[in-house]
Amino acid sequence: MSKMYYEQDCNLDYLKGKKVAIIGYGSQGHAHALNLKESGVDVVIGLYKGSKSWSIAEEAGLKVATTSEATKESDVIMILVNDEKQPSLFKEDILPNLTKGKSIVFAHGFNILYSQVVPPTDVNVFMIAPKGPGHIVRRMYQEGKGVPCLVAIHQDVTGDTKEIALAYAAGIGGSRAGVLETTFKEETETDLFGEQAVLCGGVTELMKAGFDTLVEAGYQPESAYFECVNEMKLIIDLIAEGGFEKMRYSISDTAEYGDYRIGRRIVTEDTRKEMKKVLEEIQNGTFAKEWLSENNVNRPYFNSMRRIESDHLVEKVGKKLRSMMPWLKAKN
Repeated sequence: MSKMYYEQDCNLDYLKGKKVAIIGYGSQGHAHALNLKESGVDVVIGLYKGSKSWSIAEEAGLKVATTSEATKESDVIMILVNDEKQPSLFKEDILPNLTKGKSIVFAHGFNILYSQVVPPTDVNVFMIAPKGPGHIVRRMYQEGKGVPCLVAIHQDVTGDTKEIALAYAAGIGGSRAGVLETTFKEETETDLFGEQAVLCGGVTELMKAGFDTLVEAGYQPESAYFECVNEMKLIIDLIAEGGFEKMRYSISDTAEYGDYRIGRRIVTEDTRKEMKKVLEEIQNGTFAKEWLSENNVNRPYFNSMRRIESDHLVEKVGKKLRSMMPWLKAKN
């Protein structure tokens, strides 16, 4: 197992006297910026002129500049805009303002692994990737806790890149929970695979298939939604808290017996073979090529699928049922 770093392994002094630019002020951007600022780090936000986030960041007490200006005046530049926007932003606004010894930072390895962003050889390049959404990164920090992070070093020009990276992780609260050492390759490939095969693609298709099976058999869509979609959170929460063991301890013996008896009839050997194909397509660049091509032609497949999926009965029924759940309204 790779090394795990904690607060005693991280020294915020490696960011002392340095300015950190956070490029982008979305979910992760606002969390990184505010957490770093409250950790005593000198932070500036980099945005394009006219960005709706400009005034929001200023109201939060942060300094804001254009991406070019922020890059020019900073020593550490964290890029937190969408993957598909990074290559042009890097080429136009960041690269011309880089000088020897600065650090370029990513929260996901996609553009480095697939050579969409190629930093000059005289700058440090590292990754700090929180394993949680931005609002959780922020909330945990405010509660004196943290979200686990991944750290990876791609280029170490100054000889202290890992120390700078661990200081950054500490600044956003990650070292309170643990910072796992990895590589850009491992982070990117496991992240893409998890999203496609399990967390997003796998889970949504499984829930939809269960919902469709019950509705086609004549059961009420509302009952199907509760059983195959709504209750998923209850199961996932139990697993997140204590693994499969706690989940199986907490459910009925009937449910546990069904778990053992049926699971492998749903996720079959054919499913596992397909998962290996999905991973191969990520490893050999097939997925990256398709996604980059999709973005180059204004996302026809992506936009069509988003529209088709939003029209599915499970979404319509779910929207109606969720409106009856007052505890969800506060979150939304």
